[in-house]
Amino acid sequence: MRQPSLKAFSSALVVLIIAECVLGLPSTSAAPAKSESLRDKTCLATPKQSPIRNLRLYIPLGVGAVASMAVGIISTTTPFIPCLLLAEFLVAAALFDWKASQYQSLIADNTIDIDQYTCSRPSMYDRAKVVTLHGFSVGNHKRSLEPIKLGYQSSPFVKGLVATKRLQEGLSPMSLDLSKKPLVVGTIRMGFGHHRIAYSAASWGLASGSFTFFHDLLAVESKEATLIKEADKVYSKGSRLASELGGVIEALWGSITKSGDASSLRCTYQLAENLRPLLLDIPKDIPIIATHSLVGLVAVACGFKNVINLVIDNYAQWFVIVPGAINLVQGPTNYAMFHKMGVPTSELRLAGHWVPYDIVTNIDSDCERRRQRLKDEKPLRILLPVGGAGAQRKFVTSLLEALADEIKAGSVQVVLNAGDHAHMRDAFETSFKKMGLSSEDVTVFGDIDGVHNFCDEMRAGKEPRTGVTMFSFKDYFPAVAATDLLSRVVDVLACKPSELAFYPVPKLMIRRVGDHEAYSALRASELGDGTLEVREVKDAVEWIQLMKDNAGILDMMNDKIIANGKQGVYDGCKEAVRLAHELAGYKGSSE
Repeated sequence: MRQPSLKAFSSALVVLIIAECVLGLPSTSAAPAKSESLRDKTCLATPKQSPIRNLRLYIPLGVGAVASMAVGIISTTTPFIPCLLLAEFLVAAALFDWKASQYQSLIADNTIDIDQYTCSRPSMYDRAKVVTLHGFSVGNHKRSLEPIKLGYQSSPFVKGLVATKRLQEGLSPMSLDLSKKPLVVGTIRMGFGHHRIAYSAASWGLASGSFTFFHDLLAVESKEATLIKEADKVYSKGSRLASELGGVIEALWGSITKSGDASSLRCTYQLAENLRPLLLDIPKDIPIIATHSLVGLVAVACGFKNVINLVIDNYAQWFVIVPGAINLVQGPTNYAMFHKMGVPTSELRLAGHWVPYDIVTNIDSDCERRRQRLKDEKPLRILLPVGGAGAQRKFVTSLLEALADEIKAGSVQVVLNAGDHAHMRDAFETSFKKMGLSSEDVTVFGDIDGVHNFCDEMRAGKEPRTGVTMFSFKDYFPAVAATDLLSRVVDVLACKPSELAFYPVPKLMIRRVGDHEAYSALRASELGDGTLEVREVKDAVEWIQLMKDNAGILDMMNDKIIANGKQGVYDGCKEAVRLAHELAGYKGSSE
């Protein structure tokens, strides 16, 4: 009789698990979610929004697994392999159900109800995934509401900007002086992109007359900052592996970067709940512009009144949205798609691209200078920067080597920004040898003064001393800032479709790192200031030849940039700062 009983027991459990995963076993006595005010009332009436009922069958499932193994071992009539497979299935189901059952207690004290905000009810799999990933993210870390005391000091790189750190001797403590129109630009040093956008927003904050704080969560030494650093290591390694190995690894990484669904937002928000000490010392009346959604989530969880989230990329996914903040997007496609997903109209606005003050305000003169170079048939000057994760080594070095003949002939000039990556500088130097270039054929700069001097010379009409100019830094800030400065004095910016895809510079969009970036290249192409993504080196070389030999292409791009600039396409950060002033009730500004 043991065998039929085991089958019946297993069948019943399978039916219950399927019902839990697929149907969700909704309750008929739904209570309003805590963040009801964040969503339309229609969401509250949706059956999926009822409280989650967990099966909590992990104990009987475990017993079933043991029983299955026992039958397989003891019984002389039941095959062992099927019993083993059934036991493994029951153990896996027990683990899933055990993890899923912890979801309600995990989110019990959250400030925001993500399930309610996204109008989605997590399946058993989603609940188990959120709990498991949260465990990997925070380990044994315990939530704290104890503020980390902050101080600030003048930035050594940007005049007028102040950067925050953990309070120590020599730093000024955080204070609220509304007469200075204080503004916090919050970011996380994950790659170059989020920092680049933060410096863009800060440049407009300074231009507006605001006392602008640059608040990088990673700059505040703490256990909370360590949690973020560990996550960044995983992302950077994934980006490099995808870029170098390609194939299946690239496809897998691409799918991960596009899978920012509601559960990704749940995971990110759970991490944000643990990071609140990093913002709790800042007065709640100061408006915050977040250039990473995690910063925005922390700010909302802390109770800040005026939070503005600068949505990255051009691909709509829940992961980049901050519930309770005003989410600004760069293009109309994202704006429409977020509306379709259900982001409230009150929390969504179309702003424009995230671009620094100096670049936007000099669009006309920079484009005119490029067009004059075309008329004068000057060599095509290309800027080839490397991202913050240090990915793209294989593609970028291959492209450089493929341009060897044009560089030696003087028809193409290449400006390289190796950032602060020693391995990229080494890779470029190896390429120089392959190209037959000596140290006299390459000019190298290693500090921000060298960048400024180079740019001044180019604006004065001079040409680079050599066909290849390389910038390589030991410090992080020059590595980021150099690309912004250099982009104004080149004819073409050759970059992956990241945050730079939105810059008002003629662009050659080279191979992406993450599938979400493909849509940023599409935005550039539709605006007329860049190409579609070019995934092969030979195609990139073909585009460069086309740009070199057919001035009409770059003329068109520069014309479009000037026209886009007059329409406010690149005024996203300007709009963010204006909105921050409006929300805070500040009066009068210089911009």
